[in-house]
Amino acid sequence: MSASIEIKQKKINLDSLKKTEINLVIFGHGLVGGALITQILKKQESLLHRRDLIVKIIAVTNTTKVLLAPEGVDENWQSSKKAVSTKDSVQSILDYVKDHDFDNLIAIDNTADDAVVYAYNKLVEAGFHLVSSNKKGNTQSLDFYKNLRATLKANNKKYLYETNVGAGLPLIDTIALLHASGENITKIKGVFSGSLSYIFNTYSNGNLPFSEVLSRAIRKGYTEPDPREDLNGNDVARKLLILARELDLHNELEDVKVENLVPKSLRLSSKEDFLTSINQLDVPYQIKKKNCRKDNVLRYVAELSGDLSKNNGAKLAVRLVEVSKDSTIGQLKGSDTIFEVYTDNYVKNPIVIQGAGAGAEVTARGVFGDILRLSEQIR
Repeated sequence: MSASIEIKQKKINLDSLKKTEINLVIFGHGLVGGALITQILKKQESLLHRRDLIVKIIAVTNTTKVLLAPEGVDENWQSSKKAVSTKDSVQSILDYVKDHDFDNLIAIDNTADDAVVYAYNKLVEAGFHLVSSNKKGNTQSLDFYKNLRATLKANNKKYLYETNVGAGLPLIDTIALLHASGENITKIKGVFSGSLSYIFNTYSNGNLPFSEVLSRAIRKGYTEPDPREDLNGNDVARKLLILARELDLHNELEDVKVENLVPKSLRLSSKEDFLTSINQLDVPYQIKKKNCRKDNVLRYVAELSGDLSKNNGAKLAVRLVEVSKDSTIGQLKGSDTIFEVYTDNYVKNPIVIQGAGAGAEVTARGVFGDILRLSEQIR
């Protein structure tokens, strides 16, 4: 072999050694999951050339069937999935990755499913890191929460979930870093829901009836298919609990005081019946708006307060309040979310994190960001 050929061969081998293969299994391909798959496929070539990352989606699964693709799915993955007969199960995924001996496995949970969450420990033990937009993994019982982290530590695996609160905003990382550095966080408050932000920003600053504002939020895709899932406050409560647990507070979901914005008469009806009855919301919310003091506006606010230095000293509440339209929260526009973080060093002027808080594309980009951060950590 000539010297020039040998040098060229060594360069090729060194280039291949630089590359890291990341293998993704995606649970859930609805609005967020589907958008995420599209984003990954579009960026595969760029990631290979710019970061030396070979990112492959080796499986896509939902509640019915699973598409297994050892070489990675392509843009025709939806039609390919329709053609398969393999039924969805976590066990089928576990058997699959065991048979193929994949490196650098990441399970991405874009569902709202308890069943996937309950499989997190098995996935970690099988070699998966975790990325999740599903908030339920961090809002199960405190025992589950601690056990999962013990399993992650024992298996040297990571769990990223920045999109659990604030879509793609760098909120959880900021709070975790402040807490780890010894900064005493004394209060966190803000508008945590992009859908409720849009609804009350629009309603407070205009003359549309509440039902019309809600209808517009539904058409824009800001709400869940059944908007009561937004209006009942449970989603905001989960987000507040997640932040509390980032501060090592020993709270459960039932500790959060939640104001349900759906009248009792409309809570138990079918989704279809509710959607045809939303004009019943107009009078109650017109009264709330009329009763606001001058220069105040309505906002659905979450607040973590109390003695946060004690494990059981926190007060957690989510409720509709009136705030000055000149305040930071009162000046919100569109579907932005906002988080104010108060500490011993940021008493009167809190750290403020604000940005887009609704939409599948925004959340998918946040999940993609977690995948990339994790990829850099494990390569």
